[in-house]
Amino acid sequence: MRGSCERSGEDEEQKEEAMAACGRLSGVPEAEQGPEANWDSDLETEGTDGLGELVRDTLYLRSCRAHSVVPISCFLRQGSAQELNLRHRGLGPQGARALASSLSSNPYVKRLDLRDNGLCGAGAEALAGALSKSSSIHDVDLSENQLGVAGAQALCAALTVNQAMRKMQLSGNGLEEQAAQHLAELLLAHTDLKSLDLSYNQLNDQAGETLGPALAENTGLTELNVSWNHLRGPGAVAFARGLEANIFLKVLDISYNGFGDPGASAVGEALKANNVLEELNMSNNRISAMGALSLGLGLRVNQTLRILVVSRNPMRSEGCFGLLKSVQDNPASALELLDFSDIQVNAEFDGLASSVKGILPELCIKTGACRVEYKKELLPVFRSALPASVPK
Repeated sequence: MRGSCERSGEDEEQKEEAMAACGRLSGVPEAEQGPEANWDSDLETEGTDGLGELVRDTLYLRSCRAHSVVPISCFLRQGSAQELNLRHRGLGPQGARALASSLSSNPYVKRLDLRDNGLCGAGAEALAGALSKSSSIHDVDLSENQLGVAGAQALCAALTVNQAMRKMQLSGNGLEEQAAQHLAELLLAHTDLKSLDLSYNQLNDQAGETLGPALAENTGLTELNVSWNHLRGPGAVAFARGLEANIFLKVLDISYNGFGDPGASAVGEALKANNVLEELNMSNNRISAMGALSLGLGLRVNQTLRILVVSRNPMRSEGCFGLLKSVQDNPASALELLDFSDIQVNAEFDGLASSVKGILPELCIKTGACRVEYKKELLPVFRSALPASVPK
């Protein structure tokens, strides 16, 4: 793949063809283009209706020529569009460098999607320079780009300088405990970042110990996704303690980690004090019946949590019963969804569920035996990011 971190340089013939294409579009006379003037570039295969518009974007074309990469036609055609979608384009580090020079001076793009482009750390460093200067881009998806610690460091430093960013997706980038320090510094310094996606990385218990205190001090983040990581043991407990002190976070996804019973107990303690969190996903976290009972201590007093997902945990019917009993004992509970999917429950639980429904008629209870639909109402901060055609 062109975007691979391990790829070697393009051969000379490909470089000459790429530069010839850039030269042709940036107004280089035909006589100076060389024998490759009729090269079938990406620009030609995708149509030429907007060719006049492409020629005017000389900054990007010259940058492509300087870095020996083929221009991306859809970027040139986007004009004044607010969303630039270049996912799966195989840009690689060189393509990112060529793109960065145009982004820093583009006043139109608000959302940038570069998912799965093999950018690596070098590409992230190039983009970080552009993001540090842009006042318009506030939503960036850099998932699945093998950014590593170098990329995370560059991006976090850039966002610390530029407070315009509202949403950042860094899913699937091989981020480990070394990257956690830079992420923690970002959480402490950036007060306007609202949504951060760190799912499908390799953040372990040491990373949890680093991120927990930063989460406690963060003043702005409303949605955090750290699902599919390796948060467990002391790291999971430290992370949960950060949740206890946080006063802004509304949506937290910690599913598919290893919180276990100690982590579940720490989350239960956090829910006693936290009066802001509205949605919590703890599915597949090795929580037994004992851990569920500890988690329930928080549900007994919490008044803000609307959605709790604990599916695919080995808590059995006993743990499900304990959680639901805690909800029953809390007359001020705000729960709308309690998800026990893929956990088999017994008749005793069914009886309690019927009793709780009498107290909280709006509560939706999902179990392994009975799946019912629940329509989630998005938080106001995320509604504005949806296209008009997507139902809210």
